[in-house]
Amino acid sequence: MIKKLISNFEEGFLSLLIVSMTLLVFAEVVARFGFNAGIHWAQEVTLLMSAWFVLFGASYGVKVGAHIGVDVFVKMLPSRIHRFLTVLAIVLCLIYCFLFLYGSWIYIEKLIKIGIELEDVPIPRWMPTSILVIGFVLLIVRFLQLGWKVIIGQADGFHFADEAEESMEIAKALKESSLGDTDSNKDKGDKS
Repeated sequence: MIKKLISNFEEGFLSLLIVSMTLLVFAEVVARFGFNAGIHWAQEVTLLMSAWFVLFGASYGVKVGAHIGVDVFVKMLPSRIHRFLTVLAIVLCLIYCFLFLYGSWIYIEKLIKIGIELEDVPIPRWMPTSILVIGFVLLIVRFLQLGWKVIIGQADGFHFADEAEESMEIAKALKESSLGDTDSNKDKGDKS
């Protein structure tokens, strides 16, 4: 129940961000080119929303296996070596995230001390920039979850989006649909 609620929140939040960015950019384009006026804060807010989308979405991508990776070589290895290399990769990802989390924390602290606001929106700069800390904490949580699943044997590794396989499936579907169109055209020709 809680897992589903969290998953729905993540998907809803990411959807809200992408729809908001799209509508804001559309409104800015219409205002600028249709009415020769602009929304002076639109660019800054769009940039911040895209940062939130990327940093929040990165952890969601780890969860659902939406990231792209090359694992052909690792899949050919024996399962023990495969599992070891997967855990090693997760540890390296965690080190990377901890380094960025540490740097982000220092950066946010400095923004709070300085007390500057955004250029076009009157809010403290540290507030929207806090996604750096939030995003890397979420990534750490996702990598720890994946690491635990690999260690106890519930997962065999990262689940990457397989673009080559998806491309082959799309090509196969297109080929089948074009063959279907050819057959239907033959049927029409036979009837005339």
